[in-house]
Amino acid sequence: MGPSGFFSLHSSCHSTLLCFPVNRISTTQKFPSNFKKPIKGITTACMAAEATAAPPSAVFGFQNLMETFTVDVHRAEGRPLNVPLIAPFTIASSRLDKVKNVAIRVELNNGCVGWGEAPILPHVTAEDQQTALAKAADACQFLKKSPGKTLGLVLHEIEGILPGHAFASVRAGVEMAMIDAVANSVGIPLWRLFGGFSNEITTDITIPIVSSIEAADLALKYSKQGFNILKLKVGKNLNADIEVLQAIRMVHPNCSFILDANEGYNSNEAIQVLEKLHEMKVTPILFEQPVHRDDWEGLGHVSHVAKYKYGVSVAADESCRSLADVKKIVEENLADVINIKLAKVGVLGALEIIELAREAGLDLMIGGMVETRLAMGFAGHLAAGLGCFKFIDLDTPILLAEDPVLEGYKVSGPVYKFSNARGHGGFLHWENIAWDKFMTNVEFGISKMSSYFVNLCSTFVLISGFFSTHVTHLRSMNQTMSDLVSLAYGPMHFAEYWQQLIFMDIIRCTAGAYNLLQLQALLSVS
Repeated sequence: MGPSGFFSLHSSCHSTLLCFPVNRISTTQKFPSNFKKPIKGITTACMAAEATAAPPSAVFGFQNLMETFTVDVHRAEGRPLNVPLIAPFTIASSRLDKVKNVAIRVELNNGCVGWGEAPILPHVTAEDQQTALAKAADACQFLKKSPGKTLGLVLHEIEGILPGHAFASVRAGVEMAMIDAVANSVGIPLWRLFGGFSNEITTDITIPIVSSIEAADLALKYSKQGFNILKLKVGKNLNADIEVLQAIRMVHPNCSFILDANEGYNSNEAIQVLEKLHEMKVTPILFEQPVHRDDWEGLGHVSHVAKYKYGVSVAADESCRSLADVKKIVEENLADVINIKLAKVGVLGALEIIELAREAGLDLMIGGMVETRLAMGFAGHLAAGLGCFKFIDLDTPILLAEDPVLEGYKVSGPVYKFSNARGHGGFLHWENIAWDKFMTNVEFGISKMSSYFVNLCSTFVLISGFFSTHVTHLRSMNQTMSDLVSLAYGPMHFAEYWQQLIFMDIIRCTAGAYNLLQLQALLSVS
């Protein structure tokens, strides 16, 4: 079932059709030209740059928005979004020292702007930052050349440009920006767009893989901030994981645990962890991705033992990267909970999976990679609007040393509250992001140059034997350097490099055991 099929159904999270209330600004206001087939009796707010309230009055369905709102993109661009972390974020499969995501900005011809974010998490997302920037550029070029199409059609074609899991993170970022821009155009917040169930959520907080002392300190800190659900990253060392759990239990005895192994255990180790916790009289409320994503048999085995022996639910995260994966999990009864992450499947893909999981009676969790409040805000709006997530894990902005997002949702400990501001409600200073783009390009260029010079130095190391064998037999420096350049560069003329100081530096650096003064004396021979 495609995205349009999802939106034509009643929400599987609650009994009402996915819809949102819109303020009736004026009974005489004409419908904007963006709409192909206006619904009778509906009015919309005129778009300005600042957010306005949207009290309920009329009802306008998301299905109608997808099918009738035509998008005309004036500008679209992706830029690096680099943000430092308070501390390194370590999980079983990777370590992150700095967030290097991609921000996407879409501006429609009506002046409305939408924001999206493509998170990059090594070994988890398929894209790195440079790949994500390149693919975002492709998608943005397409958007600028595709006026007069409905939102649904545009998003469907974006899926063709950014297909499958390989480009899911960038696809999610583009979808976020487009949906946000359209929500701004019709004057409603995203949480109302996705159903209006609530305007707030409560998240857990994650403790990465650290020492037991550090984990206890973090647990105590989060306890004072009001967090009652701690998500513990485990899976690298079973004994160390148990020590961390014991240390946290000492300082925060009333907290609830979610264990997230990020594929780190085999099935026997995962069950052993549950046994140890049972002996400690600790029952986690969830055990997330205990085994490798392709170990379907192991996932099913751990799920069965966890549920029927220890009363613990198991969630599929890395094992759930497509609608087909969810179908397999449902058909073979491999997990109790599906973890929805927009960066894994995109926004429309997530809505399809939510529908299937709910129909199958599975519980839902919503999480993220390591994002700013841009992507986390969008996911939070989705969770609040639908109201069908049993577990909410949208905490990573709290782990960042800086917050580049202006306005947006309000944070009070574990509680996020969303206002009636149109769309996402948050935005970036795009000029600051331009500087990040410049620095990213500089870093990328330096990286390429470093690689080039490493290879060049390697070349000189390889020919050092030639240098030692022939230099004493050559009558002039010109002949020596001519031979060297011919060997390293073929027909390139030495005179072009003689004026480059860096060339001389490389020769000096790669001379190895040769006496530098003797080498310089040799180079001065005419």
